[in-house]
Amino acid sequence: MGLDVLCLRPEADFARVGALPPASLAVSYARPDDPALPQRLKEAAALVIPAVGPKLAAGLFEGCRLELVQVTGAGVDRLDEAALRRLGIPVANVPGGSNSAVAEYAVTAASMLLRRLAWAHAEISQGNYVGFRNRMLADNLAGLEGLLVGIIGFGTIGAAVGHAFHRMGCRIGFCDPTPREPEAARALDARAMALADLLAAADVVTVHVPLVAQTRGMIGASEFATMKPGAILIQASRGGIVDEQALAAGLASGRLGGAAVDVYSVEPPTADHPLLALRGEAAHRLLLTPHIAGVTRQASLLLFRSAWRNVERVLVHGEPPHHRVY
Repeated sequence: MGLDVLCLRPEADFARVGALPPASLAVSYARPDDPALPQRLKEAAALVIPAVGPKLAAGLFEGCRLELVQVTGAGVDRLDEAALRRLGIPVANVPGGSNSAVAEYAVTAASMLLRRLAWAHAEISQGNYVGFRNRMLADNLAGLEGLLVGIIGFGTIGAAVGHAFHRMGCRIGFCDPTPREPEAARALDARAMALADLLAAADVVTVHVPLVAQTRGMIGASEFATMKPGAILIQASRGGIVDEQALAAGLASGRLGGAAVDVYSVEPPTADHPLLALRGEAAHRLLLTPHIAGVTRQASLLLFRSAWRNVERVLVHGEPPHHRVY
């Protein structure tokens, strides 16, 4: 009898949040670059993977008897959808498990950028307490209350982000041709807007769409030129949706008030990445984080337990998976 489950996430990830797999599953762990991975996959009944990581080649799944590929997060862009559909291998994710963490990140990042908190820290560390405090006062910096927050992508995460900003007294606009949370939009008095209108009006723009062919590069030079001068961008969706060269240019020109970037077209970003080349005030208006917006202890516990329950549902109880993506 082969292994029940092969997991490409370290066991330590599950142990540190108290979400080890149930005793009903026989789980083995591997790295994505394990040379024995193709053979180990052929012996497994299910595969568990993190949402973030390198693409998994379609050829890995040829000849497998997998009953389920379970992602421990929402994103499934590591997988070759066409190949898995052709092979008849079901893929399931855990939607919504990181909602609160991403919403908390978006609000925190926006507040830090609007009020220049990290920039102030850097200036005080260099002995410029008085000068920078006077500048902050003279620039009449805004807090969140009353600002218009434009949310691109109003699914479960976008709606959670909207609720978080609404609690801070913000007005909410959103752009999504097929919003999946109409009740949330009504509860927030959120206004549906065309992308160009949203960009032109919003004080904070926050991106929460999946990476698919239609969204790749959707925020580029023309979109930054449309944005309200001084507006803040929050990019915590997937790398490749925002044109990073154009973003760097927008910050360097001073048109953008700031940007928080949690995801990158290549992770980790290379030394010649345009955002890493920014200097002076443009660099101070930029907050970089390492694809961590949706990662908290609480979110991980929910995601991991949900993933294991779904694998157990399929392998042990013989039931169809919850949240099947394809």
